[in-house]
Amino acid sequence: MAASSAAFFICVLVGAMLVLPLNAHAAVQNPATAVIENQTTDPLVDADPPPTGSMTDRTNITEPGTAQDPDDLAELNIANTVTVTYDNGNGTINGALRILITLTLISLAPLMLVMMTSFTRIIVVMHFTRQALATQTAPPNMVLLGLALFLTLFIMQPTITAVYNDAVIPFENGEMDQQVFFETAMQPIRTFMYGQTQTKDVRMFMEISKTDWDGELDSIPNQVLIPSFMVSELRTGFIIGFIIYIPFIVIDMVVASVLMSMGMMMLPPTTISMPFKILLFVLADGWNLIIGSLVKTFY
Repeated sequence: MAASSAAFFICVLVGAMLVLPLNAHAAVQNPATAVIENQTTDPLVDADPPPTGSMTDRTNITEPGTAQDPDDLAELNIANTVTVTYDNGNGTINGALRILITLTLISLAPLMLVMMTSFTRIIVVMHFTRQALATQTAPPNMVLLGLALFLTLFIMQPTITAVYNDAVIPFENGEMDQQVFFETAMQPIRTFMYGQTQTKDVRMFMEISKTDWDGELDSIPNQVLIPSFMVSELRTGFIIGFIIYIPFIVIDMVVASVLMSMGMMMLPPTTISMPFKILLFVLADGWNLIIGSLVKTFY
């Protein structure tokens, strides 16, 4: 009897669970249907609160597709164009154009850093030094790049100061336009590159471009001076790297000869020579000699 009562109670409970959601769903749907029936065809008009602004005015001046010339095309939506405003004859760049110029310079900064500064020679010499020591990744790449960047900043400091004083400050004060600013800013950089560039590299690129050269800096275009400077920097860096390699090659040869005379031909000579290389480098204060001599090549 108790079992029958329990089974009856369970059946009643399950039936209630199945029936109640259906009734609740029907109860929820009925108000929504009533609201939809009472809505107008424009939901924005009936919104609560109503939207701000006018529902009929357009943001563009003329209809799209009605432009007859470039001036009309520029006026279709003047809010999305970059403009330059003038005040008493002095041009001032608006915010959108300043952002565009800044982003362009940021994207070109790494390329300019590699091609037009002392960075190339420094990083090449640092790489040869690590290879000569045979220490694989010591110092790591981040350390070499950081050292090369700060040495580049140290070497290029007079040039950067000249560019800032002669070009940036007058341009910000409205004393020169963009073309004069570019030419004035490039002059100290050109002077630095020309002082580190070999004449034969300049002549090679001038001959390739079929341009006559009178031997003066002013007659060398930037598209000739920059690759000439790069080739000269690579040549100088490789020459310095070869000089650094010589004492370490001698150590390798001595160690290899000793191992062969002892019959230890299966033992790699670099395994034995690397501690002696590091010892020689530390005793000779190698970092001081290399970095000091490398920086002095630019003066």
